[in-house]
Amino acid sequence: MFRIFKKSERSSPDDEQDSDVPLEASNDDTKPAEISPDDAAEPLHNDEKYISIKNIASSNAPQKIIKNKLKLALTCTYWLSVFAVWSLIIMIGAITYYAVTLPDPVTLAIKNRPGHIKFLSKDDNVIAVRGLQREHIALNNLPQHLINAVLSIEDSRFYDHIGFDPLGIVRASVVNYQYGKVVQGGSTISQQLAKNLYFTSERTFARKVKEMVAAFWLEVRLEKDKILEIYFNSVYFGAGAYGVEAASQRYFAKPASQVLLYESALLAGLLKAPSLFAPTYDLKTSHERAYLVLERMQALGAITTDQMQEALEAPVDIIAHRGNANINYVLDWMMEDLPKLAGVRHGDIIVHTTLDANLQKLTSATVRQFMDRNGKRARAGQAAAVMLDKTGAIRALVGGRSYRKSQFNRAIKAKRQPGSAFKPFVYLAALQTGLTPNSIVRDTPVNIKGWRPRNYAGYYRGNIPMHHALRKSINTVAVRMFQRAGHSRVIQTAKRLGIRSPMHTKPSLALGTSETSLLELTSAYVPFANGGFSMRPYAIKKITDANGKVLYKRAKHRPTRVMASRHVRYMNTMLRSVVLKGTGRRAHFKGQILAGKTGTSQNFRDAWFLGYSPYYTLGIWVGNDNNTRMKGVTGGSLPAAMWRYIMRNAHQRLPSKSLPGVYTRL
Repeated sequence: MFRIFKKSERSSPDDEQDSDVPLEASNDDTKPAEISPDDAAEPLHNDEKYISIKNIASSNAPQKIIKNKLKLALTCTYWLSVFAVWSLIIMIGAITYYAVTLPDPVTLAIKNRPGHIKFLSKDDNVIAVRGLQREHIALNNLPQHLINAVLSIEDSRFYDHIGFDPLGIVRASVVNYQYGKVVQGGSTISQQLAKNLYFTSERTFARKVKEMVAAFWLEVRLEKDKILEIYFNSVYFGAGAYGVEAASQRYFAKPASQVLLYESALLAGLLKAPSLFAPTYDLKTSHERAYLVLERMQALGAITTDQMQEALEAPVDIIAHRGNANINYVLDWMMEDLPKLAGVRHGDIIVHTTLDANLQKLTSATVRQFMDRNGKRARAGQAAAVMLDKTGAIRALVGGRSYRKSQFNRAIKAKRQPGSAFKPFVYLAALQTGLTPNSIVRDTPVNIKGWRPRNYAGYYRGNIPMHHALRKSINTVAVRMFQRAGHSRVIQTAKRLGIRSPMHTKPSLALGTSETSLLELTSAYVPFANGGFSMRPYAIKKITDANGKVLYKRAKHRPTRVMASRHVRYMNTMLRSVVLKGTGRRAHFKGQILAGKTGTSQNFRDAWFLGYSPYYTLGIWVGNDNNTRMKGVTGGSLPAAMWRYIMRNAHQRLPSKSLPGVYTRL
């Protein structure tokens, strides 16, 4: 068993004390004189008397200071003793209370072992089940390097403290004070187990105190190894895996008893923030965290330098879920939100989602087929898609070409430049200054402190209507609109509609040079489709337990108007023209009123098509993970073709409807 031992303290040699030097008095400059007791009684002159009184006062001062300090020390000792006695009484009372009221931790851990998580579609049909391992694994069946990894990064003084660690709390407080925020926790493994077994995830001082007392009770009630065993079998490791056996099967497809050193470091690294460090969510961050764990193990002497190097060189394969693979992008995302929405729950739970099983299957298959057919020729390695309804409910989400090959969710996690797909927010901001789609704007060269944006067509059209400029996605006009509206108005407009990512204030923002995610950008187009009302994308409607008890229910959203009605009409008219006659012609199909916008970032690194009907808003992104350029792929080519295929099939049985305020022609 790996333990952190305290080094023995060596006593230092006693400090040498300076000897007292006697004062000497003399009647002249050459001959010293001795002072007898009788001399002190002789009368002194005024000056001599003043000096003597001063010396006497000075000699008594240290005695008074020592006396006061002694009195203060005795007072402090008294009150500290009183505090200690009452603390002991309270602690004994709390321990007695917990001994009487709290269930046995071993029985509770077995009873509350996590079960299955069942996902239902919007029609309450089962679309997926995440099975969780129920097998309890004994501590002595776990590899020692796995135990050492967890102890090193989570609680290196586990075998030395009494359930809570005052030194750890002080250390964490100092570090958090230095950084000005919470960057380090002081909770021990015993405290974490107490929280998981007996308390909710609320963050209050009262709960923290209860947690510390319960942790002390666990230490009194159980042996250290038993506490550690229960912890390993109940703690959350991300991606729906509760317990080390479930986590090992989830990430490595093998029992926890067989995990290697690097795999152990990866598992231990998840415990601080499972949602952030899960390799299915962000593989790069997960590996960085594992490296930190190995460094900590080496620093504490749990492994040697050679063992660390061997671990780093060993291959590690993160497995994907089996079954309908591409649905796992959105399932992983929802799994990360479950503890936040419903707390850490045990037993079977049911997640009621907004997903449409048919649309999810259609979107996944389309992304895969189009990329398999065109990706290599276009030098495009990845694609992602998000479909929402008018309320923001996610009907389909695909985070990549193949979940089996890469679990990174490009629809949510990736931040890329939207290019001209950002221009609708610029035009909307310009409309707010008093322009209309028929206002005349100038397509002429622009020079802003040496920056000269060019049009994709390579020429300039002079004075043209505003709707024509958006239809052809003319860069110079977008920049002039940005200057007219001002960067503050443009940024506020984009935020109001749904862009959450930070945006810079440079004029190039008009051409979409600030990064955002596909989910953000798609959700920001929804207000065009629903008449100008705010919404936030969501995938979970409700969470219940196996008995139907509601653990979470999404609060009813009250839409807020974020666009004036006339601006909705103007934008829908112009964006419909993009699909009918402009850069988005390839997305058009008959039977529905459609609108949308293409987007292509510099050097063909990102290609987008964002569009909507009266029923759905769909966003498509195509590009490469390493940000390399594609072979001439624009938003109006491959993304528009994929968008058309998905939307045409999604609307086969839906009656034709008009977009809010849209004209049949310009």
